[in-house]
Amino acid sequence: MRDHRPSHAAVHDAPHTHPQHPLAARLARGVLFVALLVAWAVAAAIGAFAANPPIVVMTVNGAIGPASADFIVRSLERAARERAPLAVLELDTPGGLDTSMRQIIKAILASPVPVAAFVAPSGARAASAGTYIVYASHFAAMAPGTNLGAASPVQIGVGGPPAGPEAASGASAAHGDDTASTETRKATHDAAAYIRGLAQLRGRNAAWGERAVREAVSLSDEEARDQHVIDLVAQDPADLARQLDGRTVTTTAGAQRLATAHAPLEVVAPDWRNRFLSIIADPNVALILLTIGIYGLFFEFANPGFVLPGVAGATCLLVGLFAMQLLPVNYAGLALVLLGLACLVAEAFLPTFGVLGFGGLVAFAIGALMLIDTSVPGYGIPIPLVAGLGLGGAAFVATVSSVALRARRRPVVTGAEAIVGSIGEVIDDGLHPDPRPGHTAFSTGWARVHGERWHVACATPLAAGSRVRVSSRSGLTLTVVPLRDAAHNEGERS
Repeated sequence: MRDHRPSHAAVHDAPHTHPQHPLAARLARGVLFVALLVAWAVAAAIGAFAANPPIVVMTVNGAIGPASADFIVRSLERAARERAPLAVLELDTPGGLDTSMRQIIKAILASPVPVAAFVAPSGARAASAGTYIVYASHFAAMAPGTNLGAASPVQIGVGGPPAGPEAASGASAAHGDDTASTETRKATHDAAAYIRGLAQLRGRNAAWGERAVREAVSLSDEEARDQHVIDLVAQDPADLARQLDGRTVTTTAGAQRLATAHAPLEVVAPDWRNRFLSIIADPNVALILLTIGIYGLFFEFANPGFVLPGVAGATCLLVGLFAMQLLPVNYAGLALVLLGLACLVAEAFLPTFGVLGFGGLVAFAIGALMLIDTSVPGYGIPIPLVAGLGLGGAAFVATVSSVALRARRRPVVTGAEAIVGSIGEVIDDGLHPDPRPGHTAFSTGWARVHGERWHVACATPLAAGSRVRVSSRSGLTLTVVPLRDAAHNEGERS
């Protein structure tokens, strides 16, 4: 039989099967174990998040406007992407713009995620536009010590009958009331039909909603719950989530049974875009931007080459106009504002003795007061701001005009006119008679004026070194008089 065992030499020649660096191998196995552990933890966290997504909480504090509408719409889209079980809209608002309110309501009605409007914290209110949003939400709740209501449409425009509760009530009580305008009645009926439709959609008290529009009535939290205007009273969003657990609601995604008792809360804060919109959508800021923009462009056109005033002015003007298109602007008021600023600028160039400036101030003040086409709280332009901008603009134009006037009165230091009246010195042996026909009464020669050699003419001969004064200039020839004669003539004129 053949012996298949390897020979001694073959054993020694076989390659080593054990690693030459056992420490490196152990470190590699340790790193691999830690990586697997981290991956398992991340996967578990993602799985837990997917199994129990958080409740999205949005907080709106202040008037409803373009910035808050954009924030709510984007937050509801985020809640839909994250498959949140509930979106809580925490409200504390005196009302807002009709266009922004309707944008929010459309987003709520189209949301696949149930939305709970929550008037909180204690002491908060959901007046005017806030009442419509509460009625449109899938669930409505209030914190203790809060109220909602007073949903009458606000009078639009300048002048006309008052826009308070009396005007709205009169429009509903007597269709033939001569004190209520047709526009007011139309707005009131439209708002009443709108909130009645929302109440019927959500199964809430439609009669009280219509009274809130026509009579501007309000309710406390307990009264609202007793009259079936809201669904429940809660202390905070966590308490609201516990009370809503197990309820069934129908959204655009179909019927859903809420499981919110143990769901975490995720408070969504406005991003930089919402904060920027909230700043520039303020009517006061928009008016200031327009004013700065006009003055910046005026300064750049008056002093070409500075660049910075032109760039800053154009930027402010464009941002201000962008803000204006977000707001309910009265275009007659905007035209008066621009006309007033143009008149103030023109006052610095035209000798109108203050007529343009005064007219510009009046036009600017009237236009600023009627600029925003609504009386919604938080969207009015205060009179002190209008007065400050008007007086500031007048002071700016007066300062620029005075500086320009002082510059105009200064003696000429450049150009052809600057050499008249200058002192020179004859540099040749004397002025000789002018050989040209018709100029025999003058003598000609050379003199140094302002460090330059000039051909000069004088009625009397002058010796070299004599000092002369320039009386006029004709082309490249200066007419001069002896300095003693010039001083004598000035003394006689004085």
